[in-house]
Amino acid sequence: MANANDMRKGNAVWRDGDIYIVLDLERVKPGKGGAFVQTTLRNIRTGRTSQVRFSSTETVEIVPLIRKKLEFSYRDGGGYVFMDPETFDQITIPEVLVDSFKDYIIEGTEYDLVLTDQDIPLRIELPPSIVVKVVDAPEGLKGDSATNVRKTVRLETGLELNTPLFIKEGELIKVDTRTGEYLGRA
Repeated sequence: MANANDMRKGNAVWRDGDIYIVLDLERVKPGKGGAFVQTTLRNIRTGRTSQVRFSSTETVEIVPLIRKKLEFSYRDGGGYVFMDPETFDQITIPEVLVDSFKDYIIEGTEYDLVLTDQDIPLRIELPPSIVVKVVDAPEGLKGDSATNVRKTVRLETGLELNTPLFIKEGELIKVDTRTGEYLGRA
């Protein structure tokens, strides 16, 4: 058990029989009254977020977290299946945890997964950049190279991206996962 003041952004905590992730937190010391910790928590089971205020001396149970490198295998009806390359154990990650960045999840690529000590998945951490194959790229027009002209291409994940005119269908390109921008050829 720890005090609410010991919580940090990214921690997992037990509350009302469920595990919650601390998405945001602010420590407040008003001029009148006791100090408190204002948090935004996301329920792992339901995906719902809520604002919760803790007294700074209130006790909370912080869940120990484990970080593993797992490889994305395939997508099924229940979510995204990741495999441990050493033990070949599989873990299915719910769609709620992946949907916001599903365009950066590529089969055969390793990702850092944060799990509880009971192997409950909490979040996926993307690498800073990924290599993706271009599946649809219109031809660039001759003479358009005088300025920094770009064209929209479609990647194997379904993501559409602006790239230079010289990128062709079938090429591998590097994409920044934080900004969604083209970085260069791979």
